[in-house]
Amino acid sequence: MQCSWKAVLLLALASIAIQYTAIRTFTAKSFHTCPMPSPVNCSPGPGEAEMAERLCEESPTFGYNLSRKTHILILATTRSGSSFVGQLFNQHLDFFYLFEPLYHVQYTLLPRFTQGKSPTDRRVMLGASRDLLRSLYDCDLYFLENYIKPPPVNHTTDRIFRRGASKALCSPPVCEAQGPVDTNLEEGDCVRKCGLLNLTLAAEACRERSHVAIKTVRVPEVNDLRALVEDPRLNLKVIQLVRDPRGILASRSETFRDTYRLWRIWDGTGRKPYNLDVTQLTTVCEDFWNSVSTGLTRPPWLKGKYMLVRYEDLARNPMKKTEEIYGFLGIPLDSHVERWIHNNTRGDRSSSKHKYGTVRNSAATAEKWRFRLSYDIVAFTQNACQQVLAQLGYKVAASEQELKNLSVSLVEERDFHPFL
Repeated sequence: MQCSWKAVLLLALASIAIQYTAIRTFTAKSFHTCPMPSPVNCSPGPGEAEMAERLCEESPTFGYNLSRKTHILILATTRSGSSFVGQLFNQHLDFFYLFEPLYHVQYTLLPRFTQGKSPTDRRVMLGASRDLLRSLYDCDLYFLENYIKPPPVNHTTDRIFRRGASKALCSPPVCEAQGPVDTNLEEGDCVRKCGLLNLTLAAEACRERSHVAIKTVRVPEVNDLRALVEDPRLNLKVIQLVRDPRGILASRSETFRDTYRLWRIWDGTGRKPYNLDVTQLTTVCEDFWNSVSTGLTRPPWLKGKYMLVRYEDLARNPMKKTEEIYGFLGIPLDSHVERWIHNNTRGDRSSSKHKYGTVRNSAATAEKWRFRLSYDIVAFTQNACQQVLAQLGYKVAASEQELKNLSVSLVEERDFHPFL
């Protein structure tokens, strides 16, 4: 009987350690402790030590995510102000922020992906996207290598989409540029000064941050995220950003001039092209309607996990809305975020250096579409998207005069505070 109880005792202690770790996650930050039995004259048998060690290594991971990290997903569509919202986390010293990592999934799987996405395209994208998001929230950046072309060599690459939009990827220890590194590098300067991105260093930097935030315009609806939201290891919260579809259409027509060429022809000539791709507009409205309808019905799986933000509200009062966002997350607002808001929402017409810039007069930007679109296109949009306009509190303009009259607000007061 000298060693007959070894295996039982070993497994019992490992089980106690796992339960103890789970209990501690509710009262303290993560820790790493796993008692191993060492009875006199009795060593663990073959395979027993390895099994106990594996249990010890795995159990703190679950506790770590539950106790320390809050994961954020900014759910948006193109030209809705998502880059601006992303900066509210990118500037926070406790956040590891990634800008559009799902671009690599789209580029690899669907290189001819368009705004008029087919159901098959969506299923292909969503399955791969969910797997990648789960890995990235766990700071497993190696998983991203499956979608980078050409593949990274020794976990280093120069092909990360818009690396410069993430401060964490442009500052030490990820970026070890010669000489002092400016933590406020412009996107192009980051790539030029920092050189190749070492994904191993990036993963280490991710694990050192308290929270992970990811922005994407490549997930259509919040329903598509249910498996991730329900995963207790992730502690994922979704911030859905919406914008007036009329403003989105105006911004896309200006930014993606070739893709929206027919809309621009209509705007310039007053004649609607017979082959106009209206799904470039209606898909946005359908996705908004479906996603917001889910969020506002407050299903149990989204309880305390979903916040709806209108771009117009954020643009008009950026500090107040940002405080609401951080209140929803239960995370203190960093002074760096406050300073960034102050410096980047009062710009003049020349402040934005390029079409994806975030330095601008935010309130004026939110209203600019009223002078970009012809009333015919506005009326068409209002008819095609009437359900979602009413749902989100956007008023219709009954005439061209009303459209141009900025003293007439086209945004109703709505309380979209997150529910608990």
